[in-house]
Amino acid sequence: MDSIIMKGMRFFGHHGVLAEEREQGQVFVVDLQLFMDLKPAGDSDDLGLTVSYAEVFEAVEEVVSGKPFNLIEALAERVAGVVLERFQPVREVKVTLKKPQAPIQGAFEYMAAEITRSRGVNTGPF
Repeated sequence: MDSIIMKGMRFFGHHGVLAEEREQGQVFVVDLQLFMDLKPAGDSDDLGLTVSYAEVFEAVEEVVSGKPFNLIEALAERVAGVVLERFQPVREVKVTLKKPQAPIQGAFEYMAAEITRSRGVNTGPF
């Protein structure tokens, strides 16, 4: 299946189990892969037959900068749910939600949750 890939979107949010994380906030990095049929847009060169990157970006930003979640797993579920709710051409979405400043002693690039959700299946309680 065709897909649109959006990588390295950075947003500030107040998510985490620890009180300090929720009070101070931190940057979260989101990668999306939107599975959909790109042929109609490719054949016609018509934005109306695909999804607007800007609108998807704004929707993800709204979620990540909004209501706090304890777990990045829950945040990833909410991102997937919003994408599937608002962007009808998207049949399936893969969300990778990275937490580069996880409160862990030691050297690492990031901790992440990665989920794939399909329209009408496994879209979570949000």
